[in-house]
Amino acid sequence: MCNHHSDNKSPATLHNVDEGRRRVLAGGLAGITAATIGGFSSSAMAQGATTDPYAPPAEGALPDTGFQLDLSRAALVVTDPQVDFLSPEGVTWQVVGESVQEHNTVENIRRLFEAAKQRGITVAVSPHYYYPHDHQWTFGGPLEKMMHGIGMFDRENPLAALPRNTGADFMPQYKQYIEDGETIITSPHKIYGPEHNDLALQLRKRRIDQVILAGMSANLCVESHLRELLEQGFEVVVVRDATAAAKLPEGDGYLAALTNFRFIANALWSTDETVAKLQG
Repeated sequence: MCNHHSDNKSPATLHNVDEGRRRVLAGGLAGITAATIGGFSSSAMAQGATTDPYAPPAEGALPDTGFQLDLSRAALVVTDPQVDFLSPEGVTWQVVGESVQEHNTVENIRRLFEAAKQRGITVAVSPHYYYPHDHQWTFGGPLEKMMHGIGMFDRENPLAALPRNTGADFMPQYKQYIEDGETIITSPHKIYGPEHNDLALQLRKRRIDQVILAGMSANLCVESHLRELLEQGFEVVVVRDATAAAKLPEGDGYLAALTNFRFIANALWSTDETVAKLQG
């Protein structure tokens, strides 16, 4: 005769357990509603009273992650530090220029490069290039279509040297840091994230598992790199004023990204904070 497993419970017992779980859950949600939603309301009101739409909430509801930067296993990663995104000569300046200037993005990225090099930590650049065969894709999202249509990040072919003084080139003020023979220049990413380039491999091979993330643009490549690196097991800090994004009738890309940075990054620092930590 077989014995019943000790975990088997009668329907009445299971009902009681489920009722208990529901009561605990209800109590927890009630607590969150009282403490947290009220915080959201006051926070939204506080933000509505300020002239800065990007200011952090007066009182946030999310917990601190306890992230601690360990420079022995950290890298600075900069996405798309290229002319087409960051220069008035670039093809996207009409839509990103206001945001770039508003956040002092070009200079803040330069400061991060300089501080990282002075401290001697790993620096990696994840660039964006399109070759003629990429223009043969038969479908894509709205931003992909726009980028292909304006010739953004175009290069002649994958075998030719990076053409200088073009939209695909690195910003002149960054070249001393990127082209020093030490910086990792990954294979290009093609849409937004690093899933199909060698960024994660390059970092893993150096035993890097913490990333300070900056570059362009906030709600596209930066956010996509953030999400993928988190999925790959990295801790990621985003430098909030070392990025920017397009402002279009469809929305402010920087504001959209900033909300998600607060929700999912291990930390969100300013350039000043980041440089101080690198120098400390």
